[in-house]
Amino acid sequence: MSVRWHALPDATTAAEACAHHVTNLLEEVLSGQAFVTFAVSGGSTPKVLFQKLAAAKLRWDHVHLFWVDERMVPPTDPASNYKLADDYLIKPARIPQRHVHRICGEMAPKTAAARYVEEIRDFFGLEEGEMPRFDVVHRGMGPDAHTASLFPGEPLIDDREGIAAAVFVPKFNQWRVTLLPGALLAAKHNVFLVTGPDKAEAVRAVFKEEYDPKQYPAQIASHHGRGVTWFLDEKAAELMD
Repeated sequence: MSVRWHALPDATTAAEACAHHVTNLLEEVLSGQAFVTFAVSGGSTPKVLFQKLAAAKLRWDHVHLFWVDERMVPPTDPASNYKLADDYLIKPARIPQRHVHRICGEMAPKTAAARYVEEIRDFFGLEEGEMPRFDVVHRGMGPDAHTASLFPGEPLIDDREGIAAAVFVPKFNQWRVTLLPGALLAAKHNVFLVTGPDKAEAVRAVFKEEYDPKQYPAQIASHHGRGVTWFLDEKAAELMD
């Protein structure tokens, strides 16, 4: 299991350490190729991470940005994962709009998913059945151990063939589009940023419980992914001893 985890004193320090790690990974890739692919997540945790990343001296005009998942809302909606990245990373870092590959949350869910899959296939030049290999994927995790928009019990957790799909999340009575396990597992690096006491039990379960991704979806990467690194604050890591 190629997984490392780091516990930092608080959420801000964890975000700073995560940003430093992500920046190093992106720079390493850019030292050997013309551009780098970076897929980001939304939720409540990434704001500080995005701010720290945007302040890093990186060739952001060589970064192609994708999304791990998106809610079915317009790009101007406060709940939009795109809007969060746009406000705190894309605009401050001046990432060119032609390098921004967003999920169109204003569309019908299945239409948005099909369009996103097509854009990924075109960008990576994929044949049918091939998976994209994102250079770096930033992930979060909820208190129920969900990651991306793969929630406990979701049948698509078993899907290794598809790249992305529309999913209905009963917990929030909401449609979303998410990358699927095959695409997440194919990534060269998965980097998790997880903070807060409400995540402690999920963190413990992902690392210590038997492999059961239908119950603990975040186990998928931690048991099978390569180059997986977790950044936790002390509260999220308190049950890891």
